[in-house]
Amino acid sequence: MRVITLKMPDDLAARLTAVARRRGVSRSELVRTALGSYLGGNGDRRARAADLALDLIGRFRGPRDLSHHPRHGKSFGK
Repeated sequence: MRVITLKMPDDLAARLTAVARRRGVSRSELVRTALGSYLGGNGDRRARAADLALDLIGRFRGPRDLSHHPRHGKSFGK
């Protein structure tokens, strides 16, 4: 395994330390997981729904937001 060195702002380093402690993992493990997730690897087995749907966004035609269109709310609650 390679070792890398990076610079980060103090506030980001503090957040990294806090999250690592809360999860019970090392900072290195947390950084590996985050980078793997960001780069599309298997660093984090839990994918967010928004990340999974990124390739679908904008592919379909229809109203942009059904929740604000009065026609789509007529039968709501009946």
